[in-house]
Amino acid sequence: MYEFIVVGAGLAGSVLAERIANILGKKVLIIEKRNHIGGNCYDYYDKNGILVHKYGPHIFHTDSKKVWTYLSQFTEWNDYEHKVLGLIDGKKVPIPFNLNTLREFFPKIVFDKLKTKLIRKFGLNNKISILELRCSEDKDLKFLADIVYQKIFLNYTKKQWGLKPEDLKSSVTERVPIFISEDNRYFQDEYQGLPSEGYHQMFKKMLNNSNINIMLNTDIRKIIKIKDNEIFFNNKKFNGKLIFTGSIDELFNYCYGELPYRSLDFKFETLNINFFQEVGTVNFPNNHAFTRITEFKHLTLQKTDKTTIVREYPKVHDRKKNIPYYPIPKTTFENIYKKYLKKSERISNLILVGRLADYSYYDMDIVVDLSLTKFEELLNG
Repeated sequence: MYEFIVVGAGLAGSVLAERIANILGKKVLIIEKRNHIGGNCYDYYDKNGILVHKYGPHIFHTDSKKVWTYLSQFTEWNDYEHKVLGLIDGKKVPIPFNLNTLREFFPKIVFDKLKTKLIRKFGLNNKISILELRCSEDKDLKFLADIVYQKIFLNYTKKQWGLKPEDLKSSVTERVPIFISEDNRYFQDEYQGLPSEGYHQMFKKMLNNSNINIMLNTDIRKIIKIKDNEIFFNNKKFNGKLIFTGSIDELFNYCYGELPYRSLDFKFETLNINFFQEVGTVNFPNNHAFTRITEFKHLTLQKTDKTTIVREYPKVHDRKKNIPYYPIPKTTFENIYKKYLKKSERISNLILVGRLADYSYYDMDIVVDLSLTKFEELLNG
């Protein structure tokens, strides 16, 4: 009945299902273990009418016109640019660490010297990773890097990942750079915003096609099996394409062991005040078990008398108890992933895409771009 089965109704699975249904005109079955579409982007209105993100804040940003244009078929966008503060030594300062943060931290004479050296060495409006700056031969720049590392980066990373920054791949450390600029925006991408009616409505429009059928609350292990490099659906050999966006180790029944992930625990709270904090997100690198507080009204631009916030508590992933959010970018774990990848390559009608299937820490726009690329490969045979 189906030429395509998609496992997972998040960004990767929904983009591919939409393209297959609308461009190829083929029937697609989406299998989703949760009770909703949209994956971790899922949002909903709480009892006070405030649009909240169930799995933590998702701010869309990209420099790709192709990705922005594609998603804009299914949503309009609100005009939101994310700003983050960090509570450091009792004071809230801009994050990532930039020239304005520098000005807050140091006396003017010290600030002027550091600003001049940063611009001279790296150029204005450029970014430099903290770990790279710590290797600087300039004692003043190394001093700056050590301050930022100790007060902002070290403890936040240990809470978020359960590891020291040095134990992670550079791709993670580069996500929290020193920005040699007075631009307080968290992202500098050309296109930024949130779907004006929410992510859930965007996904509903994406998947609104009679060629798409969706099975929610469904564990794929009960209906999809892999045996002798062949795929079986409901105990019958499946000759179509299986597009898998879930955890690759789960697909192969953990035969090489479990891949480790980081998970999150969210504590929502509604307050009888107009606003709780100055910006969308405030980070807490030190002295708290949670990493950040997000206030959704800043993101959604809603006008209400109350406000809803969420605190995020990173934790170890346990597949029986919580959701895998972040693949841990460490070489040891990637070597395990490569064994699964090699095994998957023996199955000619299996397509892997997405953060969990690729065991990679992707932003949302990268997931969309990769999914569109996978579809183009399907078109070209």
